[in-house]
Amino acid sequence: MGVGWITAIIVGGVAGWLAEQFMKSNMGIIMNIILGIVGSIVANAILNVFGVYVSGGWLAYLITGFIGAVILIFVGRLVRR
Repeated sequence: MGVGWITAIIVGGVAGWLAEQFMKSNMGIIMNIILGIVGSIVANAILNVFGVYVSGGWLAYLITGFIGAVILIFVGRLVRR
């Protein structure tokens, strides 16, 4: 069971914005959406390696998107240094 494209964009944007606030970075709304969606994919992949499978609607995608976006911001900062 997945979410639709519109929901993925909205939830991804919220997850990216929350990660942006948490990590104290300054990015635009488009980057927040991208971070949230890609972050959700990254976090799901990482969790699947450890045997944790995420399903459960938009709240699960919000949480995994936030975690993944934080990871992406962190890795982005490491690469830039």
